[in-house]
Amino acid sequence: MSTPRTILYTGKGGVGKTSVAAASARRCAEAGLRTIVISTDPAHSLSDSFETELGPDPSPISPLLWGQEVQAEREMEANWGRVQAWLGALLADRGVMDIAAEELSVPPGMDELFSLLQIKRHHDSGEFDAIIVDCAPTGETLRLLGFPDIAHWWLEKVFPWERRLLAAAKPLARMVDVEIPGEEVIAEVQRLVRQLIDMNEILRDRRHASMRLVMTPDRMVVKEAQRTFTYLNLYGYLTDAVIVNRVFPADLADGYFGAWRERQQRCLEEVESGFTPVPVLTARYFSDEVVGPEMLDRLGGEIFRDGADAAAMLHTELAQELDSANGKATLRIPVPFGERGDVSLKKVGPELIVSVGPRKRTIILPSGLARRSPTGAKLRDGALEVSFATSASDRV
Repeated sequence: MSTPRTILYTGKGGVGKTSVAAASARRCAEAGLRTIVISTDPAHSLSDSFETELGPDPSPISPLLWGQEVQAEREMEANWGRVQAWLGALLADRGVMDIAAEELSVPPGMDELFSLLQIKRHHDSGEFDAIIVDCAPTGETLRLLGFPDIAHWWLEKVFPWERRLLAAAKPLARMVDVEIPGEEVIAEVQRLVRQLIDMNEILRDRRHASMRLVMTPDRMVVKEAQRTFTYLNLYGYLTDAVIVNRVFPADLADGYFGAWRERQQRCLEEVESGFTPVPVLTARYFSDEVVGPEMLDRLGGEIFRDGADAAAMLHTELAQELDSANGKATLRIPVPFGERGDVSLKKVGPELIVSVGPRKRTIILPSGLARRSPTGAKLRDGALEVSFATSASDRV
């Protein structure tokens, strides 16, 4: 069984992410790949894009193409039902209202996480060659990136002790009248943790899985996408393309849209600077709504011009890597054509501006690094290594 190609599309709400994912899925199917497109966004609009009713299970859309709008409630029941029942009962016993107890028994973001587990199911089934995912807006997606690492810690550090911990806790639990979770609850948590770790391995397989960021050429949208791009890289998730949607074409350079198009062109320059060396794909603004097969194919033709393969791996290397050891943080940025003396560095708020000869690149730093000052930079093996102060109080 060959490993399926997995592509996750994410971006700020309202940028056309669902349309781009749907257009990509159609091109994959037309290229002969058995393709499924999944929506894990709670505000499902995949059915509207295809003008076909989709449900929580895979439904046929066209030859070789299936669609699915994952129902988070059903996934939660399958993966968290026993734990939720135990936590809900525990909270209700402490005087929390039933409805509030049910809400509090599910950690924020878990519904989206459970929905993403569908990727693992389709990956393991062998039924598909391409898995296209229309993710929730970037803010929700980012909250989930650290879950698998935390799950791995639980599996290695906590679960080997859980029976002894529970046995030791029973006398105390009787004293304070707290119900200890049963074997079935612990087993469900263990099963979920292992699934999360497996899903993490699928998404970090840079030969077969990648993220694609969708944005419009608006400054605020581009800045958020840059921040997302940084976090994806630092968590080890490969971004193989960024897609700028709704770009005004040259024939709108005059008249009402002229000034707007000029601003868009300046934003496109920021995109080229901020996402180097990842390929930047663009799609023009359409006066008609992008719904239905014809418009989706027009959008797909704009993004993947000249018959380009939508399922191809368009980039294969992480654009940034963060190493943290002994209280020191080092950000590694590939600059294969940089030479000593050509590189300069400047930090403005959360932005790190790297200049290599005439080219400039802006990196939005994660919050942990944004509070620190860069203490030095050096070129090594085709990459710029930027070291940061060990705390916010340190100075260059």
